[in-house]
Amino acid sequence: MFTIIAATLFSAAFLLAMGTIVWMFAHYHDKMVAALQFEPIPHNPPVYHLRIRRPRAAQPLRRTASALPGNALAA
Repeated sequence: MFTIIAATLFSAAFLLAMGTIVWMFAHYHDKMVAALQFEPIPHNPPVYHLRIRRPRAAQPLRRTASALPGNALAA
C-alpha cells in the first residue's frame, strides 16, 4: 500500500514539474529566443591620450665682466 501511495505522489510531482516546464516554455518562448539572439553593443576599451607638459624654468642670462656700467670704472 505504501508503494502505491509513494508512486502516486512521485508521479503527481513529476507531472506537475513537467507541466510547469512546458507552460514556461510556451509562455516565455519569445523572450528566451530574444535573449539567446541578443548581441550586446561592443565597448571599445578607453584610449587615454596623455600629454605630459612640464614647462621649463627660464634660463638666467649670463652677464660677462665687460657688461659693467661705465660709471663703475670711473670710481
